[in-house]
Amino acid sequence: MNWEETFASWSKGPGQTEQDRCDNAANAIKKAIAASEKLTKLDITVFAQGSYRARTNVKADSDVDVCVRLNSHSFDEYPPSKTKENYGRVDSALTFADYKNWVGDALIAYFGAGSVTRGNKAFDIHKNSYRVDADVVPAFQHRRYYQDGSDRYLLGVGFKSDKGDLIKNWPDQTLENGVKKHDDTSRRYKRMIRILKRLRNQMQDEKIAAANDIASFLIECLVWNVPNKSFGQDTYTADVRSVLMHTFNATLKDEDCKEWGEVNELKYLFRSSQPWTREKAHAFLSAAWDYLEFK
Repeated sequence: MNWEETFASWSKGPGQTEQDRCDNAANAIKKAIAASEKLTKLDITVFAQGSYRARTNVKADSDVDVCVRLNSHSFDEYPPSKTKENYGRVDSALTFADYKNWVGDALIAYFGAGSVTRGNKAFDIHKNSYRVDADVVPAFQHRRYYQDGSDRYLLGVGFKSDKGDLIKNWPDQTLENGVKKHDDTSRRYKRMIRILKRLRNQMQDEKIAAANDIASFLIECLVWNVPNKSFGQDTYTADVRSVLMHTFNATLKDEDCKEWGEVNELKYLFRSSQPWTREKAHAFLSAAWDYLEFK
C-alpha cells in the first residue's frame, strides 16, 4: 500500500453531503428544544461539541454530539476550605434528573419515540437519509472557581449519568486549544487526528484487538500532547511516524505521561476517572506502528 496517498486521503474531513447530514442533525435538535413549552421558557444554550464541532470527524464516524446546557443551574467546584455559602450559591428546586426528563420528552415529541433512545449519559437520535446519528447531552453549567477567592470561575458543562456519576467537560476550552494547535502546526494537527482515526477504523475492520475501544477523543488527546515541532514535515508519512513515535515512547510508563492533559488542559488524560488507561493507549500505538510496518 502507498501509505502517503492513503494518509493524504484520510487527512480530509467528510464530504459535503456527509457534512450537510451532520448539520441537519444539529439543527433539528435545536428545533426540538425550541418547540418544547417547558424548555423554551428557560435560559438554555444548544451547541455542538466533540469532533463535529472541532472538524476532526471522519467518514463513517460522523455522528454529532450536541449539548443542551441549562445556564441558570450549575454543578460547582470550590477551592479548599470554601463552600457554596462563600459564593452565595443556593440549591435549586429543579433537579438534574427532572431536567434530563424534560429534554427527553422534547426530543420524543419532535422526532418520535422510535427515533430516540435514552442512554446512561445521553439521548441517541437515530439517523435517517436526511441526518446522521446524534447524541444529545442534557447538562448544567459546571463552574470551577479560582483559588484566589474571587467570584471568577472557569465555565464548562456538567451532567449526571443515570447511574449517578457526575461528568465534567470543557468544550469551549477544547475547541480553542485545538484551533490554536492546528494553526501552530502548519495545519497538520487535525489532519493527524483524522488519519489516526481512520487507521484505527481499518485496524478494527481487520480484527486487530488493540484497536478496539479506542475512543476518538483519546486519539485527539494523544495527538494534542505531541510537541508542535513534530508536525509539518515534508510528507504525511513523516508526520504520522513522528506522532506515533512520540506517543509510543511517552506511554511506555506512567511517569512519562502522568502530567498529560486532555485537549482542554483542565483534566488529566490518564487518571482513574477516565474510561481508558495508559496501557490501553500504548497497546494501540504499538499495534498501529507494527501495522504500518514502520521501522
